[in-house]
Amino acid sequence: MDNIKVIFRKEFSAMFNSPVAYIVMVVFTALAAYFFTNTFFLAGQSDLRTLFEIIPLIYIIVIPAITMGLIAKEKNSGTIEILATLPLTDVQIVIGKYLAALSLIGFALLFTLVHFITLLFVGNSIDIGAIITGYLGLIFVAGVYTAVGVFGSAITANQIVSFIVSILIILIFFLLDKILYFVPAALTSLFQFISIDYHLSNISRGVLDTRNLIYFGSVITLFLLLSVRILEIRKWR
Repeated sequence: MDNIKVIFRKEFSAMFNSPVAYIVMVVFTALAAYFFTNTFFLAGQSDLRTLFEIIPLIYIIVIPAITMGLIAKEKNSGTIEILATLPLTDVQIVIGKYLAALSLIGFALLFTLVHFITLLFVGNSIDIGAIITGYLGLIFVAGVYTAVGVFGSAITANQIVSFIVSILIILIFFLLDKILYFVPAALTSLFQFISIDYHLSNISRGVLDTRNLIYFGSVITLFLLLSVRILEIRKWR
């Protein structure tokens, strides 16, 4: 656990010592504010549904941008070999970097709470329970996309390739329930269950089903294990 904390602190501080963290927070906050104000003032909706729908779209670009250098940068600079000589396991390296990236996303998500506070003061009949579960769903989605990003960063030393691979995988999870019309009827249920938007929509409505929690936990674990496996393979080359 101590080793994970060391990796986490090193990676998290490195993000704030570069423009990455600040650019991410500014872009994320600006886009979220734009869509919230459009809904609130132009459409007259006093809720966060539009915000909860648009943030996963923002994630598709922002999260791969955050994660693309987590491991790829280490490989490209050769520092991954230095890490290998330290008393650190590949699991600790992956989890530490994963938590650092996820924490940055969570930190950026905190800035959207200003919209929630706005609704508390000026909105009517605010469903606080649905808003809380909506934010919980956004954290789960961020967890999945970040795990995918870590995997994308682990398979290559090129950050641009990592960025593209991560986006492609994320798009598959995002679009699966959008193409059900073209899927054979026998596979419809499977495609829908694999789709991340299907599970997010359930949680955003205030429904905390164990199947949704198992789905998010399983996908996160899968991609983190794949990342660890890729790092282990390098030792045999």
